[in-house]
Amino acid sequence: MNGSLLETHEALIRFCIFAIVLAIMAAAEVWAPARARHFPRRKRWPLNLAITIANTVMLRFAFPLLAVGVALWAEARGLGLFSWLGLPGWARFAAGLLLLDVTIYAQHLVMHRVPVLWRFHRVHHTDRDVDVTTALRFHPGEIALSMGLKMGFVVAFAIPASAVVVFEIILNAMAMFNHANTHLPRWLEPIVRAVLVTPDMHRIHHSTRRAETDSNYGFNLSLWDRIFGTYCANPSRADFVIGLSAYQNAEPNNARFAFLLPFRKGPAR
Repeated sequence: MNGSLLETHEALIRFCIFAIVLAIMAAAEVWAPARARHFPRRKRWPLNLAITIANTVMLRFAFPLLAVGVALWAEARGLGLFSWLGLPGWARFAAGLLLLDVTIYAQHLVMHRVPVLWRFHRVHHTDRDVDVTTALRFHPGEIALSMGLKMGFVVAFAIPASAVVVFEIILNAMAMFNHANTHLPRWLEPIVRAVLVTPDMHRIHHSTRRAETDSNYGFNLSLWDRIFGTYCANPSRADFVIGLSAYQNAEPNNARFAFLLPFRKGPAR
């Protein structure tokens, strides 16, 4: 499969899986909701979906090659550590998936620890009803930074384009899964959580309590939080509050608020 064909299929495959997972998780939220909503979907979903459309358009203009295109460009020139080490294709694929996953974990942690980056990331945390569309609620500034970081790692390590495509699909699907306002059966939760980030595990990360917000940074594999000591098994109480303490109102549902929040004066947390 040549480069242009791979890029074309990447966009189509990602969109199809995105639509399927969004529909499945939205249905699960109706069938088995984990928490009562503060606001109906019609008050929140238009903004969260508009943000992801804005991010998609921004990426296509600001980063026309995107991570897949950069991977193909680097591969054609023999750039990157994996190429220099002469690793076989399967090893580059597997190592690329793991490297990208831990990179997103580390990026997420840094977004919380560096004040100027947190100003952008807090747009995500102001959503008071965490559900499948919260996985789409990231400020364009954060998305641009994340894409630039991924592109840099793809070139530096010679991560193959196939691994980038698969990782992006997994990342998007898992983000919608673990943000969904639903839960796994009690017997299944610990089994899945031993490997993957579940909705109940990630929901703790959206607590208003600082110690809980600064935990469970993973989006896909749960092992990074366990390895690096940021794992929180349970919230401080069953009825913990979601969002940020300073924005416990309807304001986060406003588009002007969401896009301008990083540049707005006020409490950081």
